[in-house]
Amino acid sequence: MIDQPRVGIGAIPFASRGDLGLDKMRVVQCALSRICGVCAQTLDRPVVFLGSEQEAARNAFWFPPTHRSCAEHALRTWARDWPASMGQREPVARWVMVATSGFEFVRPTRELVDRRPTFAPNSLVEELPLPA
Repeated sequence: MIDQPRVGIGAIPFASRGDLGLDKMRVVQCALSRICGVCAQTLDRPVVFLGSEQEAARNAFWFPPTHRSCAEHALRTWARDWPASMGQREPVARWVMVATSGFEFVRPTRELVDRRPTFAPNSLVEELPLPA
């Protein structure tokens, strides 16, 4: 059995509450301050979004933007065994990484069934290969 990740610097992504999902206040902080959802450092361009194929298809990601190296680290460290720490409510069959030069932060409204904030890349650069 896998131990639950520790909460603390480097133990789980900055925007995460571990197996409880994403921390909405930190998700908003990532959006407004343009900081990485994994390491909390300032983002440069392009930014990378990491999510499921379904998120990529609808161009709306739950997890905040990241540096490419942080997205790759998240895939190796948390994505398989702790998908909730990456904003997923169930295991992800295939992860997708996309690079973009900009994004919109979409706050949920009462009309939405799923009331989590999302990130919508607005100028897709490329879909990146997943690390081996």
